[in-house]
Amino acid sequence: MKSLMKHIRLLLLLEALILASGYFIISKSGTGITFGETALLSAIMCLIALVTLVIFFRGQGKDPSSQTMHSLVAVSLKFLMELVLALVWFFVVKKTQLASVVLFFVLYLTFTMFSVLIMMKTLKNRAI
Repeated sequence: MKSLMKHIRLLLLLEALILASGYFIISKSGTGITFGETALLSAIMCLIALVTLVIFFRGQGKDPSSQTMHSLVAVSLKFLMELVLALVWFFVVKKTQLASVVLFFVLYLTFTMFSVLIMMKTLKNRAI
């Protein structure tokens, strides 16, 4: 549980860094996106990453077969939630300008890399 709280703090720090840099970039350049779009999309992706980490770390205290299942469920659920978010973002809300697409994929890659690195580091330390 202590490890989960440490990683949640890192996730919140990443979210604050993304919001600050997004505000700075939007205010200094003439991109076609607003800070509200950036804040909303990053908050949703942060929530998805949080759910992924909670499921993953919940399985770390259990037997090895349960750990594998929790890891698989966490990664699969993350993929499905982000797929639904992409469908809603692009087709329902109609955010298909180049700047919105780039924003989506930059945030997607950022939060995915964060989640994968945390999982890999945890699994590497557990294997030794």
